[in-house]
Parts: sequence; structure tokens; C-alpha cells
Amino acid sequence: MNRPTFSAVAEDCLDEVYRYLLMLTADASLADDLTGATFEKALRLWPRYDPRRAAPVTWLCSIARTTALDHFRAESRRRRREERFAAEQPQAELPTLSGLSPELEAAVAELTAAEREVVALRVVLELDSEAAARVLGISRTAGSMRLARALNKLEERMAADALA
Repeated sequence: MNRPTFSAVAEDCLDEVYRYLLMLTADASLADDLTGATFEKALRLWPRYDPRRAAPVTWLCSIARTTALDHFRAESRRRRREERFAAEQPQAELPTLSGLSPELEAAVAELTAAEREVVALRVVLELDSEAAARVLGISRTAGSMRLARALNKLEERMAADALA
């Protein structure tokens, strides 16, 4: 098996990793920063990448997920230190997702972060259930259940909007 170069993998997967992080964070600027951090880590880890174990996009999304979770943990600690008794900040609205109707955008915005994440991996990036589960660090069955629940929520919201 020919091992691709890091630059080829980065060029091929940059957009997918960014879209994944955009769905995960719901913040275009943060997704941009985390994408850069992901590829910095990936470059350092590149000698250990084994193409037999995972596709490049799966490997990169796993790194992206870890990078995002590390960021969220650090932010949480910082916020607790600075605003120990402050009220929880309202969740940022999702930036405009190109190609989605306003109704579908509103429905996606109502999903939890975990639900948006599985939708990003399975629907937006079109990863198979095994690759998505690997990125999420859960079983394939749990990933399928999470996706089914998220799609049911979207379907119910869209049906309610259609009747309104």
C-alpha cells in the first residue's frame, strides 16, 4: 500500500475537517482555529499514521475531535476561574450552513452538540458508521442510535414547520 504524503492528505481533507469542526463548535472562527491546530498535531503525529487502520479523514477527524474537546475543557476551566458564579453563557447560534433552507438550519440549531456531531460525520462528511463511531469514541451501535435520534428530531421539527 502506497502511503500518501502529508501535504496530499491535508489538501484532500482540509475542507472535511473544517466542516466537521464547524458543525461541532457552531462557531466559524473557532472551527478555523481548531482546524489549524488539528493539522499542526497531525503533522507531528504523521510518522505514526497507519493507513491500514483508518482512512485519512477518519484519522484527522479523530485528532480534530480531541483538539476540540481539549479546547472545550481548557475554556471551561478558564471560565470557572474567571467567573466562578457567573451564569452559563447562551449557546452561540449556528453560522449559516450553505445549501440548507432556513427551516432546516433552525432545526439543526436545536440539536445537541452530540447530535450535530454525528450528523456532521454521517450526513455532511458521509463517513460510514464504523468510521464515525471511531471518531466519536463510541460503538457503532451507539453511533447509529445517536444518528437515528438526531434525524428523528430533525424530521419532527421539519414536519411541525410544514404544518405551521
